[in-house]
Order: sequence, then C-alpha cells, then structure tokens
Amino acid sequence: MSDMWPADKEEAARWFSQRLAEFRFDGQAGDIPWRAASDAHRPAAVLVPLVWHAAGPTVLLTQRTESLSTHAGQVSFPGGKVDADDRSTEDAALREAREEIGLERACVQVLGSLPQYVTITGFVVTPVVGLVTPPLSLTPEPGEVAAVFEVPLAQALDAHQYERHCYVRDGVEGFYLAMNWQQHTIWGATAAMLRLLSQALTD
Repeated sequence: MSDMWPADKEEAARWFSQRLAEFRFDGQAGDIPWRAASDAHRPAAVLVPLVWHAAGPTVLLTQRTESLSTHAGQVSFPGGKVDADDRSTEDAALREAREEIGLERACVQVLGSLPQYVTITGFVVTPVVGLVTPPLSLTPEPGEVAAVFEVPLAQALDAHQYERHCYVRDGVEGFYLAMNWQQHTIWGATAAMLRLLSQALTD
C-alpha cells in the first residue's frame, strides 16, 4: 500500500488533496454505519496530521490523560469543540492542534477534509487532513495529552489491522472498530475516521 502515493512530497500532497476532493462517501466507514448529523449535535473538528518521513508517512495521534472528564486515556486526533470565534472547522482543528500539542499552523499544509463523523456522545466532528514535515518541536499540554505517537500510514489504512467489536448503549446495540499499535489501542471515532481516510485514499 505504501507505493500508492508518490515518493515526492509535493507530488504526494497533490495526490492526497485530489483523492480527498474526489471522494464520494457511501454512508459507511468500513462496516460501521454513519450517523446523520442534526442541529442537536455540537460541532467539533480534529486535525489528522500526516507526517512526511523519507521512510514513509505516518499518522500522528495523541493519548489523552486519565484525568479528563470525557474520553479519558483514549487515543485521539488533536482537536475539540468549534469555538464561536473560529472562522471555520479548519481553523478550529489547527487551533486545537496548537493548543494541545504545540503544532504551529505554519507547519501544517491542509490537504482537505473527510466527511463529518457523528459521535455517540453528541458531537459532529469534521476531520481536517494536513501534511506535516519533520523535524517537529511539539509541546503537549500536560493537562490534556499524556503522549504523542505516530503510526505508519500504510498500517493505519490497512483494513486487516482492525477488529470489529459490539457494544450496547442505552439498550441499543452498536459496533466499533479497533486496532492495536505498540502499547496503544486505537478505537471508536478515531478508528472509524482512519477507516474513512482509507476509503478516501484507496477505493
């Protein structure tokens, strides 16, 4: 899969942007049905940072601290709620990435966005995909981020790396995807958005 995108960074950036722009979403991320957004859902945005390495691009993820009131300890993309003074979801994603891990806007080349993802906790999330060139000088916010790590993009896009799990919430059965990378478990909304990225780049 790693030979799918061009080896040159600028050519690869154009390729990623074109694939995202041309992606026609069919209503599912892998085998996980998409939820329809409504006015009751709170807008949020995350940055999906693709880090360009000579050995191949990676996806940058964060491990949330155990002290947070929501999603404690979970693996996520940097991001959060869209504030009233954010000009767009792209602006919100870049602001949150700067606040959470110290990733400056000037270091991110925005490639495009994925379809919105509605979480079971009531957020409608816009995943903004960006290309980042190392070396990175990151300063994670200690109250929010316990760790920052990278997963090879080829592995993150491989459907065979994910397992399907069942859950019951408020008496309703649902499903989620999960994959393991080193000591981390990537699951739920983050895994679903990675599977959506896979569809956009590989279908």
